[in-house]
Amino acid sequence: MAVQEELELWEAELRPALLTVKQAAQVLNLGRSTVYELIADGRLEVVHIGRSTRVPTDAIARLIANLRADESVAAGS
Repeated sequence: MAVQEELELWEAELRPALLTVKQAAQVLNLGRSTVYELIADGRLEVVHIGRSTRVPTDAIARLIANLRADESVAAGS
């Protein structure tokens, strides 16, 4: 295995599966309030662990895909 491939695998293993709302806001380049609105609207999935709210990283990817699909539909109208 090439060194670059090993580094990519290592980085992928270190990525967290869950983010705090603050971290999700940073990833999305949005404010925390906007992220909480997306959660309240059911557009961004969260999981609760005890009293903590976490955003799965794959939920962020789905949100982005859905936003892109919404834009494509709106552009086609």
